[in-house]
Amino acid sequence: MWRCGGRRGLGVLRRLSGGHAHHRAWRWNSNRACERALQYKLGDKIHGFTVNQVTSVPELFLTAVKLIHDDTGARYLHLAREDTNNLFRQEGWRLEHENPRDPQTPLVFKGVVFNEMKGAFTDNERIFSQHLQNRLLPDHTYSVVSGGDPLCILELTWEQLKQFHATHYHPSNARFFTYGNFPLEQHLKQIHEEALSKFQKIEPSTAVPAQTPWDKPREFQITCGPDSFATDPSKQTTVSVSFLLPDITDTFEAFTLSLLSSLLTSGPNSPFYKALIESGLGTDFSPDVGYNGYTREAYFSVGLQGIAEKDIETVRSLVDRTIDEVVEKGFEDDRIEALLHKIEIQMKHQSTSFGLMLTSYIASCWNHDGDPVELLKLGNQLAKFRQCLQENPKFLQEKVKQYFKNNQHKLTLSMRPDDKYHEKQAQVEATKLKQKVEALSPGDRQQIYEKGLELRTQQSKPQDASCLPALKVSDIEPTIPVTELDVVLTAGDIPVQYCAQPTNGMVYFRAFSSLNTLPEELRPYVPLFCSVLTKLGCGLLDYREQAQQIELKTGGMSASPHVLPDDSHMDTYEQGVLFSSLCLDRNLPDMMHLWSEIFNNPCFEEEEHFKVLVKMTAQELTNAIPDSGHLYASIRAGRTLTPAGDLQETFSGMDQVQLMKRIAEMTDIKPILRKLPRIKKHLLNGDNMRCSVNATPQQMSQTEKAVEDFLRSIGRSKKERRPVRPHTVEKPVPSSSGGDAHVPHGSQIIRKLVTEPTFKPWQMKTHFLMPFPVNYVGECIRTVPYMDPDHASLKILARLMTAKFLHTEIREKGGAYGGGAKLSHNGIFSLYSYRDPNTIETLQSFGKAVDWAKSGKFTQQDIDEAKLSVFSTVDAPIAPSDKGMDYFLYGLSDGMKQAHREQLFAVSHDKLLAVSNRYLGTGKSTHSLAILGPENPKIAKDPSWTIR
Repeated sequence: MWRCGGRRGLGVLRRLSGGHAHHRAWRWNSNRACERALQYKLGDKIHGFTVNQVTSVPELFLTAVKLIHDDTGARYLHLAREDTNNLFRQEGWRLEHENPRDPQTPLVFKGVVFNEMKGAFTDNERIFSQHLQNRLLPDHTYSVVSGGDPLCILELTWEQLKQFHATHYHPSNARFFTYGNFPLEQHLKQIHEEALSKFQKIEPSTAVPAQTPWDKPREFQITCGPDSFATDPSKQTTVSVSFLLPDITDTFEAFTLSLLSSLLTSGPNSPFYKALIESGLGTDFSPDVGYNGYTREAYFSVGLQGIAEKDIETVRSLVDRTIDEVVEKGFEDDRIEALLHKIEIQMKHQSTSFGLMLTSYIASCWNHDGDPVELLKLGNQLAKFRQCLQENPKFLQEKVKQYFKNNQHKLTLSMRPDDKYHEKQAQVEATKLKQKVEALSPGDRQQIYEKGLELRTQQSKPQDASCLPALKVSDIEPTIPVTELDVVLTAGDIPVQYCAQPTNGMVYFRAFSSLNTLPEELRPYVPLFCSVLTKLGCGLLDYREQAQQIELKTGGMSASPHVLPDDSHMDTYEQGVLFSSLCLDRNLPDMMHLWSEIFNNPCFEEEEHFKVLVKMTAQELTNAIPDSGHLYASIRAGRTLTPAGDLQETFSGMDQVQLMKRIAEMTDIKPILRKLPRIKKHLLNGDNMRCSVNATPQQMSQTEKAVEDFLRSIGRSKKERRPVRPHTVEKPVPSSSGGDAHVPHGSQIIRKLVTEPTFKPWQMKTHFLMPFPVNYVGECIRTVPYMDPDHASLKILARLMTAKFLHTEIREKGGAYGGGAKLSHNGIFSLYSYRDPNTIETLQSFGKAVDWAKSGKFTQQDIDEAKLSVFSTVDAPIAPSDKGMDYFLYGLSDGMKQAHREQLFAVSHDKLLAVSNRYLGTGKSTHSLAILGPENPKIAKDPSWTIR
């Protein structure tokens, strides 16, 4: 939980809290899973396993059972909890990532891994993070790239791979993790009989040795590719100062240092934010800022990216000076309380993947022989932390002095761009391949050729999945559970949706405000407005005081632009901004007062801080491209297919990335700042708003009063503003006889939609030139909206094409790291690839996939597997905080979702053939394409492509 990197500070805690699902709900219902687990005794023998610990963890409503497998020594942890969302995971093999030329190299030499790692190393943040770990922990495992340096993958031999697998991927080196309310004995029996009983114990010797501490600091400089989106080409250097910290198996010390790291780096009130971010030297914190606890010994890192090379020494000096100041002055009590409040909130906040979050939380500590159960006892650690602060007011200052000021194991790492970086990498790769090819004898070459043909034949054969356990479509629940909702008019005519849920003492508030009256020229600036709205101050609070109040009284306040498709018409949509926040029930009045101040008195005068936020936003968008290139390609390709597609590109596509780059480059940012009050006038009022609250039944009375006070406090227009778009329609959200919404007369939600009845889709092909050695390819096709029966068939078809054709063609044969097809809620059918060495060939594969679908060469079993896959998403658990959101945002009632469910069940071979021919073939529906990647001579010569 505390093993986090990045400015998020408590990000890993958030990951665990993501799963504190239904705490009170579990108490309200049954706790039989915990009671069963508590009956196990130390030394009990169960199907080849021996129980060696049984511990109750009441703060997480679970019981931990640790076992060991008698014959192999495999370790097993079961967390019994009254949660039906069960989890089984073979937790991990402890791997020694030796030198790639060593016989024990762990790298898998396969095209997809090679191209994945080439793709990973197009990401400058990833390059920096990788070198940071390699240089700070140089003595053993962490000195090499665990996923495989692309240039070293070429050195891997089959014998090395086989030897490594035999010694490391063995039950004696494994840890098993299960979670939930299922009977443990049956799982232990199956694991023993079908797997572990076939192995004998070995001594894998995979423990990671401790890093030898340095006697003096070190410094390194590395290079990377240039950033084509850099706001200032002369400022592309990154620098950080990092410190080695203690072993992560020291649970309380790790807990303390993770909290300390958050105090140092998280938010505008933190010392390093003030010293570094607000210095104006760079655009954002350096990668991996904060506490990093995934290695045996943790480390802390802080620095800046987007600086001039000449400022490296200045940043180093600022880091040292800030550490000295913290040692001297410490932290304000309010900041510590705000951090502990955040922990309380995140322990109560619920999500649907608690088991998965737990396994991520404990993995590193357990893999290094730490006690995973001790790690779960958060109440004990919090109590001890408070006690240490009480007994010694300088407790945290002494830690800063010990681990930062007086720590000689200190690394300064800087990275600067090299215009020929990718060219040099390609030359080294080509030289290595040439040497290897020249070393082959004629017999070797013939053997490789024959093996290649054999591999292509194997890849083209359908896989026999009959040996795998499988559900049947008949096992799927035929109906969806009903969600009880109340919608009432408040403060005159503003509809508020109330959903009573077991939220564990939390209140979740949302408001949706229409953008229909916003002038067209302001629309591109809505994402920036949303990003800074809660960060510039409000009322009497400056931005630091506002940040402090948000941390003390809420679990976060945010705003985000939304383009919501209509369920029945492709050329109709809703545009608006969603405001979201959560808090402990005791703080609800304070949270709603903050919203009142933000709506009525936002501060848009902090020009210097606005500049800081703009640079950070632009940098974050740029950094996201290597991981999300396929999404950007798909958004761009969908731009010309529906009216909503153009707005989606404006809000969250490459257009937005490029706009933010231009804004960040401006020397005078006042013209942009002056746009914010204009947007506020159209958005921050009650004219076209609806609200939603999820809370416990006991909280509803208090909640209704607080929400009403807020709604009565915000402004209203004296006369109704006209929508900017000429065609708008009012669409009442339906209620159903299934009881999904209790809507008193006249108080229903009415969505004001934009429609463009004369819209004509058109094809566009766009190639965004990127300094990457891999591509992201997207092809989008306009189909039908959610309620059309064909939508269900297309949804199944997308899964079918992914699993039975595109995975093989794009990933296994083409060498891309990923690829597939999907149908979005808005009716856009997308074909995509991710970290792909190909472009034209991939587009040809998309065409072949359509031909395959139209040929009908798939079986009923294939269709059933696709249905099971789709239903696993449709029926994914919904957290109490999110119940009723489909109704609130999209106007989808339980009755409409049930109708769509029945359409999914009814999809047949004939219907799949019909939609394949009706929508996917050339000349049937409009297709558009987009690619992000390096220059391509074929595309450059094709006048149908637009090069950006």
